[in-house]
Amino acid sequence: MTAIARLVRVTGHVQGVFFRAWARSQAERLGLNGWIRNCADGSVEAHVEGDEAKVRWFVDVLNEGSPNARVDHVRAADAEFEGLNGFEVRR
Repeated sequence: MTAIARLVRVTGHVQGVFFRAWARSQAERLGLNGWIRNCADGSVEAHVEGDEAKVRWFVDVLNEGSPNARVDHVRAADAEFEGLNGFEVRR
């Protein structure tokens, strides 16, 4: 198992539609660690760590978005490991 970390930015209609809670449930289901938060510009940012295949799948799922969201763009970049346990929604 190869572990990776990614910083992900999601743009579109992703705030106020339970996107963060939905993303947390997807990450927890996959056993990934990290966090997700709203940004002042209306986007959502997430840091995710875990098995490479699961992280890639999570990023792909973010492209689909939660039922009430409209995702316009997802950008993922390599990130430094933060050594997190669990996946949290940050404010």
